[in-house]
Amino acid sequence: MSKIKILVIPSDRTGVGKFRSVDPHIQIQNLFPDEFHIDIIYEFSYDNLDLFKNYDIVSFHRTIGPDMDRSLLLMEKLHSLGIVTVGDIDDYWMPGKEHPIHDVIKYNNVDKKIVANLKMANYVTTTTKPFADEISRFRKKIEIFPNAINPNEPQFNEPTPESDRLRIGWLGGSSHLHDIMLLDQSFAKIKDLKNNLQFVLCGFDTRGTVTEINGKTGEHVKRDIRPEETVWAKYENIFTQKYSIVSQDYTNYLLKYSQEEEYDFSNESYRRVWTLPVTSYAKNYSKFDVSLAPIKNVMFNRMKSQLKVIEAGFYKKALIASNIGPYTLDLQHCLKNGKFVDGNALLVDENRNHSDWAKFIKNLHHNPNLVKDMGERLYETVKDTYSLDTVARNRAEFYKSII
Repeated sequence: MSKIKILVIPSDRTGVGKFRSVDPHIQIQNLFPDEFHIDIIYEFSYDNLDLFKNYDIVSFHRTIGPDMDRSLLLMEKLHSLGIVTVGDIDDYWMPGKEHPIHDVIKYNNVDKKIVANLKMANYVTTTTKPFADEISRFRKKIEIFPNAINPNEPQFNEPTPESDRLRIGWLGGSSHLHDIMLLDQSFAKIKDLKNNLQFVLCGFDTRGTVTEINGKTGEHVKRDIRPEETVWAKYENIFTQKYSIVSQDYTNYLLKYSQEEEYDFSNESYRRVWTLPVTSYAKNYSKFDVSLAPIKNVMFNRMKSQLKVIEAGFYKKALIASNIGPYTLDLQHCLKNGKFVDGNALLVDENRNHSDWAKFIKNLHHNPNLVKDMGERLYETVKDTYSLDTVARNRAEFYKSII
């Protein structure tokens, strides 16, 4: 039997491409070297049909390459040659108005073009059943392959140092301001515990540009964004309650936004952790004991994957999460009638955002053994289902079934 030849075209080199395109297919190649031949490319010519003729399957994320219109035309040609196309998607195609790229997507009809590409593909894969149900409004069958972790990857094996403080952490990107804002009122309620807690904000990044418009001439001038203008400065204001929980010396240090100098933050109630590349970002889970996963109840968030659950689970971290969308798939609340039961997380209902983040952090502070127990239970929840090995085997069986 000849090998199944697959061409994989990730959507990027630094983010979603790793989890949805690169890692799963490398794992398939490693597990089944006699059954698959897989190539991964990032750049190609839409006119070079000879490249594609060498493959049985073309797997892509959202669209084949950056030109969404040419992607549709290319798929037509591939199908005429008997080449199977598999389109993958992990995020809802139309972010809400609170998302920083909403206007750009709407103006350029990116959402409509993504949907058109998914309609054109022979098969569609995605991350969760709720998202599959949404896609089924225009596709009758969708395969579900969740995001997964390779437990042998070094960034998921960083040891967590001991600390006298309970460390509460969040790790994410720059599009979560409205999610982080859900924590503000609760953080204000636990300022009295500042000598016992340390809030850890991971992913801090001051890179970027802003465009200024001259009111008189209409001229557009692009410049580097100032650190205090970034969304990360807004995150930090919430985590530090406008720097009221840290010393004046540390405040002065933080407001320099310098990665060059070092500061002994061990006795401070807050820690800033600068961004890391996708190949090492997960090491930051080793810097805290409790992971926070707040999300606002909007369509875009309800369709997201449960990656934060999976990552926290493989790191055996206690998790406090919004009782919304992807976090309802695997998580069971640890409290019932005020008593702890055998759940694997603490879940915050939407109408309790103002208080329960604080309440649950206090509960864990007063019950340190529960932090470890919750982490172990969450690990048991995710370790098999969301292992890269498991998901790659399932994906390989799917590929065999469509050839």
